[in-house]
Order: sequence, then structure tokens, then C-alpha cells
Amino acid sequence: MISKAKIIAKSDELFQLYGVKSVTMDEISRELGISKKTIYQFFKDKDELVCEATLYLLECDRKEFDDIHTQAGNSIEELFLISKCLRKNFENLNPSILFDLKRYHPKAWDIFIDFKENFFKENVRKSLRRGIEEGYFRTEIDVEILTILRLEQVQMSFDPRIFPRGRFDFKEVQMQFFDHFVSGILTDKGRAYYNELFQFENVPGN
Repeated sequence: MISKAKIIAKSDELFQLYGVKSVTMDEISRELGISKKTIYQFFKDKDELVCEATLYLLECDRKEFDDIHTQAGNSIEELFLISKCLRKNFENLNPSILFDLKRYHPKAWDIFIDFKENFFKENVRKSLRRGIEEGYFRTEIDVEILTILRLEQVQMSFDPRIFPRGRFDFKEVQMQFFDHFVSGILTDKGRAYYNELFQFENVPGN
């Protein structure tokens, strides 16, 4: 028997792959092997489903970042694990997803902005402060300014007006931003440890 959670999970998967606007309720029902009428028993319209799928996606992100913070022994390991996580998550993510939310689903867009301005911002802020205390990040950086910069970098990479899809690879834009950001905050001690982790990761058998 189909569940609301299963509909949300499948919808989120399709939205990430193809964008929100291009995925219809008919396509979602076809992928699930159910009638569109069944979906409407759980959701009054696509907008409600998009909101639920956005919450689901952000909750997955929240759990992933919480796990990384718990798993990492220090701020450099945290950066390294975040980098791996970003590369995996952006592999098949359709870059139009945020544009679609902003233009066609303002309620879901507000959910994303709330997540960005609260959880994500606080996560970046704590990570920067942790790195400074550990001696891996430069003491002279302004935590508040760089926190805002990092958030805007992530969002800007989704904007097709700035990075047209025919000219730029979305994943490469994200990783260039991340690598540039990291390079600007590391001390010599932090850079040596960060590079060491990546070298170890690339050794066969690890």
C-alpha cells in the first residue's frame, strides 16, 4: 500500500533529477505505479507536495550535516567530509531546482530561505569558529562576513543568469566555489592537514 512518505520521497527524487517545474503529477503517479487520484488523497495540489518534498530534502541535508559534525574529529576533517558530501549530492542535482521554487512555489522557497538563514548559517558560523580555535583557520577572518559569503556562493551557483547551463557545469561551479573558500581561510597548518587528507583518500584501498 502506498504511503504519504513514499510519495514525498519519490517526488523529491524526481525534482532533484529533473527540476520541479518539468515534473508533473502524472509523471509522479506513473513512477509510483498509482493513479493521480491517489496522490490527491494525500496532497491537495502540486504546491503542497513540493513544500513537503522541500522539507524532506532539507531534513535529509540537516541529518547529513549533523552526522558530519559528530563524525569529524576537528574542523579540517569536517571540511573534508563536507567536500565529499557536496560532490556526491551535486552529482545528479538539477540546478534549476531553486529557480523553480522561487518562481513557481513561493511557499517552498520560504521554507528553503528559512533553512538557509537559520540552520545552514549557524552551521557555517560554528565551523569557522571551531577552525579558528583549533588553529586551522586564520584568526583574522571575519566570521560573520565569511558566513554570509559562503551562503551566497551556494545560492548564486544555482542562478542561470550568472552561470548559464550551456556554458558552466553546475557541479564544477559549486566545487570551485568551495575550494576557493577553503583556500582563503586555512592557515599553513590547516592547509597541510587538509591536503594530507585528500592525498590519503586517493591512495588505492582507502
